[in-house]
Amino acid sequence: MTSQINLALLRIAKRAERQDDATLARTFVDFGAVVAALSSVDHHIIFGRRGTGKTHLLTVLRKGREQDGTVAMQLDMRNLGSTGGVYADPSIPVAQRATRLLIDVLAAIHGQLFEQAVANEGRVDLGVAGPALDEFFEAHRAVRVVGTTTVETMAAAESSYGAEAKVGATLSLSAANLVGEFKVTDGGKEAVTAKKTVMGQEIHRVNFGSVGNALRRIVETLPNRRMWLLIDEWSEVPLDLQPMLADLFRRAVLPIKGVTVKIAAIEQRSRFMVPDASVGHVGIELGADVSTTVNLDDYMVFDNDDQKAVAFFRSLIYKHACAELEEAKATLPKDEASLIAEGFTQSNAFDEVVRACEGVPRDAINILSAAAQRANDATISIGDVRNAAQSWYLGSKDAAVSAHYEGKRLLTWLIDKVIKERRAKGFLLESGVRDPLIDFLYDERVLHVLRKGISAKDQPGRRYTVYGIDYGCYIDLISTARAPQGVLDLGDVTADYSVTVPHTDLRSIRRCILDLPEFYQTASPAAHTPTDEGRS
Repeated sequence: MTSQINLALLRIAKRAERQDDATLARTFVDFGAVVAALSSVDHHIIFGRRGTGKTHLLTVLRKGREQDGTVAMQLDMRNLGSTGGVYADPSIPVAQRATRLLIDVLAAIHGQLFEQAVANEGRVDLGVAGPALDEFFEAHRAVRVVGTTTVETMAAAESSYGAEAKVGATLSLSAANLVGEFKVTDGGKEAVTAKKTVMGQEIHRVNFGSVGNALRRIVETLPNRRMWLLIDEWSEVPLDLQPMLADLFRRAVLPIKGVTVKIAAIEQRSRFMVPDASVGHVGIELGADVSTTVNLDDYMVFDNDDQKAVAFFRSLIYKHACAELEEAKATLPKDEASLIAEGFTQSNAFDEVVRACEGVPRDAINILSAAAQRANDATISIGDVRNAAQSWYLGSKDAAVSAHYEGKRLLTWLIDKVIKERRAKGFLLESGVRDPLIDFLYDERVLHVLRKGISAKDQPGRRYTVYGIDYGCYIDLISTARAPQGVLDLGDVTADYSVTVPHTDLRSIRRCILDLPEFYQTASPAAHTPTDEGRS
């Protein structure tokens, strides 16, 4: 049984898009009533770092709506047009790149709407939906030709008995040439010839009003008169184009009654709005145009609530392992406790997986897979988990951070200041203070947000965010006297934070606040100070 469990853990897909919808629905584990919150018709932005389950969550939402008979579509922004090519080409003006992006997104929506209409032919009146779909297509495919126009006409007249027509078209990124020719022949003799040439640059245009009106008419023909639009991998869109794409949704999609939009994005790689002097802003204003946001990084972290975190990951791994065992026609453990008892030397070994993954499901699956490979036919031990976690950290996170010189230097400085000097694994940063290096380390999952908006009695009116340093950064110290004793070195003010902290000596909260200016003062000549982008 042990070897079967290890094989099942090895076979778990590391990315949601590699599994079919049925498996994703069966292996999903809800947390914090997130699915219930996102099942409302309100528009949502779903934030979460890579591996936190955004794609899995969107798929479950889509399947739920489809079961209700509602039209729901899921767009992966990585698969649209030329995301890594034309969209990111700095030699092409931003307006042109943005227009092409909008057209690609609208074309994808049109394609999925057409497929849904055909698939639901019994419930969708294609006689009504068809013209609306055609109108939607025309609304986002408007083209005008800008440039010189040359017209050349030749004519002659003779008797004729036959006719022949030929139309040719040549299109390129820089020009559009249209050529038409009409011939009337009699035994090979040309009677009439006409020729017209139009040359100029093809300019695409998107009329938000026309797109919105056409989409509104389409929604009225759909079952329940409702459509869900789920946007995945938003952060793959170039940063300078994101506000313009967001503006399309704000003007042409969000106002339509019956349309619900959910967008999954990485917070540090997203820009939904930019100020504009003429119109106030371009894009989506969070909290106004989109009423609420959900941040998956706020859940599942071991140091926030170890019992909830362990319960979540026990259920997640149990469902995934059972799915793989069923496919292999192997014996299934009867419950989660049986899986832990049969696959691990002790329950603490699984708890160590939860601690090591720092609340990121994809990291947990990768660590478990490596640990199962190390254990082979034996049960998985704490040593297996720690070795697997170290390999995963060095092979994924550390490799990415090491390629960023300043990011690596800040991480090294944090390890020295927080772990080695304070024997803690966390620090405080004042809410509203944004630093690009901190954001980079957070995005690479070597820093983790453990708690937001906390305050202390000796710092009235000021709020802080608790950051934790990744398990992989101090795994070598765990069994030594230099191991971190907890999250923060707060002494006797533990109760104010509801997080695990060491009881070493009495220290002020000031000791836990990260002094970023100190880092930059001792840094390279390119040192700078963090910016204050507002307080929360």
